[in-house]
This record gives sequence, structure tokens and C-alpha cells, in this order.
Amino acid sequence: MSDLKTQRHRFEVLDMFRGIFASLVFLFHLGPFADTRILNNSFVENSDMFVDFFFVLSGFVIAYSYQSMPDLQSLKLFLTKRIYRIYPLHFVMLLAFAGMGIAKNLLNPYVKVNNLVNPANTVYTFFTSLFLINSTPLPGVKDVSWNIPSWSISAEMIAYLVFGMLVVFICSSKQISRRNSYYLLVVVISLTGLWFVSESFQINYSFNYGFLRGILGFFTGVLCFNLFNQTNEALRKLPAYLFSISEIVTITVITTCICKGEELKPLGAIFEVLFFACIFIFSFEKGIISSGLKNIGLLKKLGQYSYSIYMTHAFLISIFNVLFIRIIKLPPTSYSWLFILNFILIYFVSAWMYKNVEMRFQYKKSKNTNGGKENAQVELRGDI
Repeated sequence: MSDLKTQRHRFEVLDMFRGIFASLVFLFHLGPFADTRILNNSFVENSDMFVDFFFVLSGFVIAYSYQSMPDLQSLKLFLTKRIYRIYPLHFVMLLAFAGMGIAKNLLNPYVKVNNLVNPANTVYTFFTSLFLINSTPLPGVKDVSWNIPSWSISAEMIAYLVFGMLVVFICSSKQISRRNSYYLLVVVISLTGLWFVSESFQINYSFNYGFLRGILGFFTGVLCFNLFNQTNEALRKLPAYLFSISEIVTITVITTCICKGEELKPLGAIFEVLFFACIFIFSFEKGIISSGLKNIGLLKKLGQYSYSIYMTHAFLISIFNVLFIRIIKLPPTSYSWLFILNFILIYFVSAWMYKNVEMRFQYKKSKNTNGGKENAQVELRGDI
């Protein structure tokens, strides 16, 4: 295996995109509560597809940090770090939703509560979420439950497991030169599995076959990083205007395809290709859009808090809706401006969660093992 040429690369722009797209997923989940063209439009209504960007980016980042795992001990360390990274906030939010369920019943005599009893939120689905198997087809489960976005954390964890075991196999069998063939095989298998589900290339599954969606996106990202790693030195010499053109074209095409989401979702695998191209192009950070984004401090914070934004927004949307719509009785049209207040709340709660949950429960062992370069100052976080 050749030495990485990208060790000092921070991929700041990709982290900013994670924050931007997490914010768009918030708008997607807020849309059903609203009656305003700001939220009820084709772009926002199809922004759920940005979840696939998170999967692809996660594969890119993890491949950057873990080029080799020679034995089961290194696999254990890898999975331990991943659990420490994603599970604490997931657990906290799961408890928050359980508390909300109890509070609904206590407050029902005084406040109008929609869906007092959510049939998807049961003791059974509480434990499927607790053990992060809520992206797999399980008997009796017919919808997302509790913290709705958490299915993707389940899919992410399953992708970590598949990746880790595969890398151990590749390293122990000395087949490193063939690793991209194995990664491509996983992409084909996961896409084939999704094909058998719907007889189409639709990928927007969640509580049932979301794990296949996660594996598909994750290994697409792994292939993306390996291509970046192999071509970085040569392509970086190209003039900046070529990167500017590529960035503009990529963002334009992605925006158009999201707007056409209802037509393109049966061909959902196309979004994997688009996000592959987006991450590959913006990983060089040489174009005009990259330069502009890096001058916006707020976007850096959004990237930093992106996981908390993603995991807390569904809970805070519910609280916000109860306060302003159910209690104060503002009309749904008020979300034309209320969405700003809702996002400000999410931003500050996410900042607190980042400091007091995400960072507090980080894996503390400083020892680097088996090629892992997991440095908080350098590595993008491998989470949704």
C-alpha cells in the first residue's frame, strides 16, 4: 500500500456540506407542519435524499482514517471508537423521546396533543432503536419510530461493521491490491439487494432496508476516497478554473436532481453517483465555491455541530410545534418565519450537545493503532 499523500488535508468544505445538508434535512422534516412555499416546495420536500450524502461522506472519511486493520484487535478498536462517537448522543435522544411520550400523556388534559399514541413507538421498537437494529426488516415494524433520523445511525453502524470485517480480511489475506474490487462488489451486492426489494434502483428506505442503503452509500464513499488518494497529486496541479467549473456544474446538477426528486427516486442510485462526484470534486477545495464557503465562519460551526443538528432536530421540531402551534395557536403559515426561530433553537441546543455529549464521551485512548489517524484536529467525523 502506498503512503497517503493527504495526511494534512482537513476537508473543511466537505464538513461544511455536512452541516448545510443536515440543516436541509431539518427543513424536510419541518415541512409537514408548515403551510408556506419556503418549506413546501420540491427542493425541500426531496431533501431527504441528502441522507445519502452523509453515507457517502462517512465512507470517504473512514477510508481516509483506516486504510488497514490487520487483525481482530484492530477491528475491535475501530468499532469501539465508532460506538463512542455515535452512540451517546443517540442514547440521549432516545431517552428524550421516551420522556416526551410520558409527558404527552400527562399534559393531554391541558394541551391538544396530536398522535397521543404513536403506534410505531412501542417497547419493542424502543429496544430495536436501543440496539441499533432499526434499519433492518423486523417482524411487526412498519414505520420509523422514536427519534426518526436514528435509523440512519443504525445503518451507519452496520456499514462500519461490514467495512471493518472486510478490511481485516483484505489485510490478513494480503489482497490489498484488490481491495477496490471487494469494495465495488459490496456496492453491487447492496444495490442488487435493494433491486429485489422494489425491482427498481430506488434507495430511499429507512426502517426496513435502510441498512442496505447505508452500506451502498458508505462503500461508494470508500471508493471515492481511494480514487481521490490515487489522483490527488496529479489532479491538484490542474488550474483552479477547472475546479470552479466542476464545482458549479456539480452543485447545479445536484440541485436540479433534488428538485426533480419525485421523478428520480425510482432511479435513486443516481444520487450515489452525484454525491460521489460532489465529494470527489470538493475534496480538492480549489474552486470558487470552496473558496467562498471557507470564508463563512457560521458554516464551519454548522459542520462541527452537524451530527447534533441531525440527531436533535426531530425532537425540537415537536417541542417547537407544540409551543407555537398548539399552545400559542399560531397558524401553519407562520412557519414562513418561525422556521428561523426553530433553527436558532436547534443550533444552540446542538452546540450544547456537541460540547457536553459528543465531546464528553469521545474515545479517550490516545494510542494510534494500525494506521488509524483519528485526530480531532484533522479528521472529519465518521458520522451521519
